[in-house]
Amino acid sequence: MEDIYVRHLELLGYEKRFFPSQHYVYMLMVKWSDLSEKLIYRTYPEIHTFHKSLKDMFPIESGQIEKRDRIIPSLPAPRWLWESEKSRETTKSTLAEYCQKVISLPPHISRCKHLSNFFKVRPEDENPPAPNTLKRAETFLVSRDQARGVASEISAPIILDTYRVIADFEKSTKYEITLHTGDLVEIVEKNENGWWFCQCESKRGWIPASYLEPLDGPDEAEDAEPNYEGDEHITIQAYKAEQDDEISLEVGETVEVIHKLLDGWWVVRKGDETGYFPSMFLSKAGKRERLNPGGSTIRNAKSIHNKSRQRLSQDTYRRNSRRYFQQKGSRLSEPQRNSKNAAKSPLKERKNQGKDHVSTTDLKSLKSSESLTG
Repeated sequence: MEDIYVRHLELLGYEKRFFPSQHYVYMLMVKWSDLSEKLIYRTYPEIHTFHKSLKDMFPIESGQIEKRDRIIPSLPAPRWLWESEKSRETTKSTLAEYCQKVISLPPHISRCKHLSNFFKVRPEDENPPAPNTLKRAETFLVSRDQARGVASEISAPIILDTYRVIADFEKSTKYEITLHTGDLVEIVEKNENGWWFCQCESKRGWIPASYLEPLDGPDEAEDAEPNYEGDEHITIQAYKAEQDDEISLEVGETVEVIHKLLDGWWVVRKGDETGYFPSMFLSKAGKRERLNPGGSTIRNAKSIHNKSRQRLSQDTYRRNSRRYFQQKGSRLSEPQRNSKNAAKSPLKERKNQGKDHVSTTDLKSLKSSESLTG
């Protein structure tokens, strides 16, 4: 069996810690070939030491024999790092850019054991040191553009978004976090699949976003606009609706996702029917995906999306879907208006397909077999 390797590496930011003494650790999101995602912490001297050893392992690719053969990116020595923050315009190489470049190297370098071992999760990544009672660690984040190497420097410090836990959540893997109603958490990363990485005091881990509500009111600008064309997905776990605006589906059903919401409750379309459905129970058609970054299923999905914010009604989604396909059908048929073989309306075709749909089995018995607990 092939060893897993790092397929994506992204600098999220850094923390200024005060225990046992003041120091900085960088937050790196590592995405592996098995589709798991792990947050790790490394100091800049650690990263630079890794960089130097990587150069020694590959003298040709690092330009030690012929400079023209160099493909391993440069990384400033630690003593230059903080000087570069004082003179940003003269900075030529940054950690964000380095992360992008080093993982894009040929496989014999980017998938080597040395690189994989350095970016593996350590015990201290999962159990960071207890917070200083006198001074709290400060978190600095980079923007998405900066993380992709578009910009060259880390942004000014910002305050992480604080959310309140609205229902008890019990972790099922070591990558998740157990939280209780009323707990306050800070969000480190918001994943589109509905699992967010958060920190609560000295604990860190993944939690379904549907268990959280913002302290400062809803931020609807975070959610993308609906895509009424639809993105085909397959259900990988059954779910029975517990609210009027949800939809019940069995395992293996094909649906179209028309609105991906950050809280993990996506709006899906099945024929003429729409409704909210847990995103962790969906897999993109044609791909095998894990249900969440930690690699486990959620055993206690809850119908609490309606507690977080006001959203479009399902009637609005259905009406806009019909309007979208009517307009699309009109545009497609307009060039052939006088032709006897004018294109059929996609809406009618979808309705006809809906008539041929075989009814699903009893969801009540399926739900009990799946043991979905609230």
